[in-house]
Amino acid sequence: MSANPARGEAAIRVAGGALVLRPSFAALVAAEQELGPLFALVERAAEGRLTLGEMVALFWHCLKDRPEGLTREAFGEGVAAGGLAAATPALRVLIGQILAGR
Repeated sequence: MSANPARGEAAIRVAGGALVLRPSFAALVAAEQELGPLFALVERAAEGRLTLGEMVALFWHCLKDRPEGLTREAFGEGVAAGGLAAATPALRVLIGQILAGR
């Protein structure tokens, strides 16, 4: 499955597989309930203070289709194993969508 940029989607590779992130209203509300205000999250990211746990939580809530059996812990481990450089493009897309309000 590939990400559709017209829908504000981003792709991230975890454990060798491509997963699609879609920042839907429901996903962002769930992320905000866990992480606090999204604009504060964006500010932390801009200041380089976004934690790995916060990034994984945002990604987790925005996963379009979670593979059966994928736990949040395994997902987080996969994101960490892939490295921050690999996760940054997806994070940029999600932050752009949060700011744009799509």
